Amino acid sequence: MVIFFQGCPMRCLYCHNPDSWDMLGGTEMTIEELLGQFERNRPFYRNGGITASGGEPLMQMDFLCGLFEEAKRREIHTCLDTSGIVEQEFERLFRVTDLVLLDLKHSDAKVHKELTNQEQAPVLEFARALEKAGIPFVVRHVIVPGITDDEEELRNIGRLIGKFHNLAGLEALPYHTMGAGKYKNLGREYPLKGVPDMEPEKAKKARELILEGIRESRRNF
Repeated sequence: MVIFFQGCPMRCLYCHNPDSWDMLGGTEMTIEELLGQFERNRPFYRNGGITASGGEPLMQMDFLCGLFEEAKRREIHTCLDTSGIVEQEFERLFRVTDLVLLDLKHSDAKVHKELTNQEQAPVLEFARALEKAGIPFVVRHVIVPGITDDEEELRNIGRLIGKFHNLAGLEALPYHTMGAGKYKNLGREYPLKGVPDMEPEKAKKARELILEGIRESRRNF
């Protein structure tokens, strides 16, 4: 069960959920209401649990911690889908987090800022905090034509993440334009107008290049 949190400090050029940026949007729900929905459908989830996504769940830290604490009390697996951009104290959250999906935007700090309007340093600090806490994380990297599909950039992503001992997986996500309609409905200009969808086969090739970088990084441990 995926729970989309409202509010995000990033302004990624390829964001497909611009309706989640504003903290005042969305529908207010209690922890009991959310987990009540899960419990009613628990037989369908089999080995799955809940995933907090967004927006950026770290923007609502107290609620996120409370949600995960109650989920763990009910023996529900907890997963956090995050950009890692919000600087916080994570000890309480990490005690009740089973897995993290970390959205890594770009390997270069300067381009990261241009792409997201946020600094890269907090993201890497978050990744180091995960490693220290022993929480496995899966890197998710969107492959955007002309922006994040350069071969050396992809290898650099691999070199950047390959040094983490708790790296548990890698997802190379092909860029798509399904969010363009949301920008129109919100009266906003779509930042990547004219950029075509990334072909799935090219995204697979991009993943292989990232893996090359990971292997190179680990040979140099």
